[in-house]
Amino acid sequence: MKLSILDQAPISPNETAQDALNGSIELAKLGESLGYSRYWLTEHHGLSNLASSAPEVLLAYIGAHTKKIRIGAGAILLPHYRPYKVAELFNTLSTLFPNRIDLGIGRAPGGSAEATNALSTQYLKQVWALPELLDELLMFLEDNFPEEHEYSKVAVLPKPDVSPVPWLLGTSEKSALLAAKYGLPYVFGKFMSDQDGTEIVQSYRDHFKERVSGKKSEVIVTVSVICAETTQEAEELAVKSLIPAVQSDDKNHKVVEYEELSEREINMLDEMKNNMIIGDTKKVKSELQSLQNQYGCDEIMISTNTISYEDRIQSYRLIAQALLV
Repeated sequence: MKLSILDQAPISPNETAQDALNGSIELAKLGESLGYSRYWLTEHHGLSNLASSAPEVLLAYIGAHTKKIRIGAGAILLPHYRPYKVAELFNTLSTLFPNRIDLGIGRAPGGSAEATNALSTQYLKQVWALPELLDELLMFLEDNFPEEHEYSKVAVLPKPDVSPVPWLLGTSEKSALLAAKYGLPYVFGKFMSDQDGTEIVQSYRDHFKERVSGKKSEVIVTVSVICAETTQEAEELAVKSLIPAVQSDDKNHKVVEYEELSEREINMLDEMKNNMIIGDTKKVKSELQSLQNQYGCDEIMISTNTISYEDRIQSYRLIAQALLV
């Protein structure tokens, strides 16, 4: 089974953003040593508990501190940017780290409405224009604009020997069909979706059109996992990690104990847990294998967020020992 890491650079309590970014570097290095196939970093804006606002910057540093693991963005939020600039950034990364760079593309805002407005104008219009933005980005990366196009003589420099590999990320059939239309590999964000992912992935496969001869459909499923020495310990870690996400605003962001949550908050927490894989190595291994069989996916990407950085690292280590050794 191929496993990969999706990192949001979470900032643990009593730690700084610098601690979180240094932790991301160490996680990428650990992932490489344990046999994970990829390390991807998310893009989020204006969120005080995440340090991943500029993945392309951190990827350059991580690339310099690793040797072979594929690294990439999961995802660059294309509606915020001009495709030409994104192509330049990832061509530069691909020049520095040949045959290691993935360019995941998403359409989510990545933060609050205020942060979205600060990043870009007419964001919603750009979301609707994503197919055109994606088409333009791919032509920049592949250097194949029609001669009559205004960008046909625009060079994307530096030009790497091996171009970054574009992926489309999503949680709906709309994104799956767009990936299929452009012949792109697809990442289904199960950890963010309440839809029937198997039908979405199958729709992608059914409608896939080869962009490059011989390049077949490819699917990664991303899932939230917490693994510990015992299932009880994993359950406790999961609850602690989810409490801040379900707390009502009237608690003034003070982290409370599970017993202090309202019935509504407990129901929200339980619903979030239902979309996660939580347990000891035996349980996690079984559920990940079941997930792979269910989706027929080529790879599973794991997102693990715990209050403690050490627990997070241990979770990835235990998963690797169970499935990658």
